[in-house]
Amino acid sequence: MKQIATTGIVLQRTNYGEADRILTILTPDHGKLRLIAKGVRKINAKLAGGIELFSVSSVTFISGKGDMGTMISARLDKHYDQIAKDIDRTMLGYDLIKQINRITEDEAEQDWYDLLHKTLAYLDDNVISMDVIKFWFLASILRISGYTPNLQQDAKGEALDANKRYRLDESTMSFNETESGTLTANHIKLLRLAFDKHEPLTIQKIKDTNSLIQDCVTLLQNMIRVSLRI
Repeated sequence: MKQIATTGIVLQRTNYGEADRILTILTPDHGKLRLIAKGVRKINAKLAGGIELFSVSSVTFISGKGDMGTMISARLDKHYDQIAKDIDRTMLGYDLIKQINRITEDEAEQDWYDLLHKTLAYLDDNVISMDVIKFWFLASILRISGYTPNLQQDAKGEALDANKRYRLDESTMSFNETESGTLTANHIKLLRLAFDKHEPLTIQKIKDTNSLIQDCVTLLQNMIRVSLRI
């Protein structure tokens, strides 16, 4: 059988039998793979070092008759070891990986791999706020999925006004002007940066980011719940 080489990030590991593991791996060119790593739980198993969480690995596998292939080799290319040194970053990392696994189909496009790869790199950098990473990550999920709110006009087609307050209608992805609205021009500015693909370090430098970020995270979570039904 033909051996296939690719790069991957482990999304999920499940023990199987006495010494094997079933892995779900996200790749840039083969979507999501389900591979069995035989004997990987044995002491000194050669495959074990190449399938760490929070890592990017070079993987060689053989396709199976069904939806599961067999891993032949795995070499660790980059391990983001700083994540595991901080329990809060570790837990956030687990949560974001699970979200990617839930959202993506087997034929996941490279955008999803790139998002996860960048997310691990940002989590590995203690300078970057976890709240900002989460905000950027959620906005990226919506953007890649094709759900971007109208950040230029309100629900009536009028330009968003810096002096007005708004509430987002998640079902139409548009803003409604209302005196009781919790969203201001500063919230919308922050959202624009994220949906325009600005990176977390840039977003973090914006004035008042810390006071705005939780409102924006809640907003994005509601949008994902309504749009992606997760």
